[in-house]
Amino acid sequence: MVKAENGTRPRTAAREGHRRRLLDALATCIAEQGYAATTIADIVRCARTSLRTFYEYFADKNACYIALLTDANALIMQRIAAAVDPKAPWETQVRQAVTAWTTVAESAPAITLSWIRDLPSLGATARAHERASMDRLVAMLQALCDTDELRAAGIAPLPRQKAIILLGGLRELMATTIEDGGRVGDVADLATEVAISVLRPA
Repeated sequence: MVKAENGTRPRTAAREGHRRRLLDALATCIAEQGYAATTIADIVRCARTSLRTFYEYFADKNACYIALLTDANALIMQRIAAAVDPKAPWETQVRQAVTAWTTVAESAPAITLSWIRDLPSLGATARAHERASMDRLVAMLQALCDTDELRAAGIAPLPRQKAIILLGGLRELMATTIEDGGRVGDVADLATEVAISVLRPA
C-alpha cells in the first residue's frame, strides 16, 4: 500500500481508531515521562497494541510524534478560528484568539511544551514540520487580521515579520510558564495585553 507523505498509510474510517489510539498513547507517554525518554515499546504498551500495528501506521517514533503535533496544531487553529468574532472590536478579537489558544495549550501542557522544546532538536524533517506549522499559524493570523475592524484600525495587512514576532513570543511565554509550574491560563491576560500592543499601529 502506498504511504502518505508524512510516513503514514492513507487513512480510512476503519483505520482511524487505531491511529488515534497510538497518538493518544504517545501523548500520554509524553505527559508521564517526556518525549526523549519515550520508546516505541512504551507507545505500543500504552495503546495496548503491537509493534506490527505501530509500523503499519508510522515509520518510526518521530513520524508518530509529528503526526501528533500536526493534529494538535490543527486543533489550535480550529479553536482560534471558531472563537473569533470578526465583527467585534479589534481588541476583543485579539482577546478571543489568545484565550482560545491558551485554553487549548492548558488542556495539554505537556504536548504544548514538547512542541516548543523537543521538536527543534529532531533534525531536518522535524525542522521542516516546525517551519510549516509556523507558516500556517502566520497565515491564519494574517487572515484573522484581514477584517473590517482591523483594517479600519490600520492593522491589516499584517506583515509576516510582525506575525512571527507575536507568535514566537506567545509560544515562549507559554513554554516558560509550563516549565515554571504555572498554568497557561494565568498568563492569558498578559498575553492579550502584549498582543494588542504589538498589533496596535504606531
